[in-house]
Amino acid sequence: MSRFLVRRIVGALVILLIISVITFLLFYVAPRDPARVACGKVCTPDTLRLVRHNLGIDDPLPVQYWHWLKAVFVGRSYGGFGNCPAPCLGFSFTNKEPVLDTILDRFPTTVSLSVGSAVVFVVFGVGTGMIAAVKQGKTLDKVASSASLICSSLQIYIVGVVAMYYLADQWHILSRPKDVPITQDFGGWFQGLLLPWFVLALIFTANYTRMTRSQMVESMSEDYVRTARAKGLSRRTVFFRFAWRGAMGPIVTIFGLDLGVLIGGAIITEQTFGLHGIGSLSVKAVRDNDLPMLLGVILVAAAAIVVFNIIVDAVYALLDPRVRLA
Repeated sequence: MSRFLVRRIVGALVILLIISVITFLLFYVAPRDPARVACGKVCTPDTLRLVRHNLGIDDPLPVQYWHWLKAVFVGRSYGGFGNCPAPCLGFSFTNKEPVLDTILDRFPTTVSLSVGSAVVFVVFGVGTGMIAAVKQGKTLDKVASSASLICSSLQIYIVGVVAMYYLADQWHILSRPKDVPITQDFGGWFQGLLLPWFVLALIFTANYTRMTRSQMVESMSEDYVRTARAKGLSRRTVFFRFAWRGAMGPIVTIFGLDLGVLIGGAIITEQTFGLHGIGSLSVKAVRDNDLPMLLGVILVAAAAIVVFNIIVDAVYALLDPRVRLA
């Protein structure tokens, strides 16, 4: 098991290195000059040259990338702009602070939104899918399948606005979304994210319902499940010990990818509800042409996806010991 995880971690580090190279090249070969953003509105040619020198963007591109990569481990000084301690993902010249500090300030909101909605859509989605599989062909199965098809066609930026208008503004059933640190006010944090959780989970629940149902129906028709029934095991034992475990592999895979993407930034959801997380930070970086910030956000999002892929591999190995030999 340890060798299996070591191979996955080494592979993940290589992937992150490749992503950082590609992303760095895409942004720093772009026609827009980051030095002009840092220089401000009134910028003479001499000042612009000094800014380029302080930023290190007057060096050849491979040298720039080496300085950026080295700063991740040892930090970096940006002349008169400020210092960026390790781990340094760059320095934002729009808000005049290290990129990682801003990302970490926004990260708790994104994590709260992602994890909370994930709990909702996994519980309801997998649970509904399992019930639909047990009641295959009956009224409950048809209702669940039809509802999941409709919900999966909805869009967050429409459902979110409608839900805020009726549930929060008109009927006062839920509070309007707001950023409240969980360490300061747990009740306010919970109430402020309850509406985004359910709206975001609505779309994912539909997908997990259909996926769980199809996987469970397929798993219950396997030979080993029929053999377990023939041996006289109870229906509950056959369902949970054999059919359910066999169907969880693809669901775990999709869940890991979905959660990684959400933690990397639920852009539409955060913009719809006015939450200040990683997703809204990336939109602001695009508007401000803040290339260092955008590069940092993309790398954090890529790291989240890679990390959750490793977790999925580990869970796979626990569910199926044959995976450890791959």
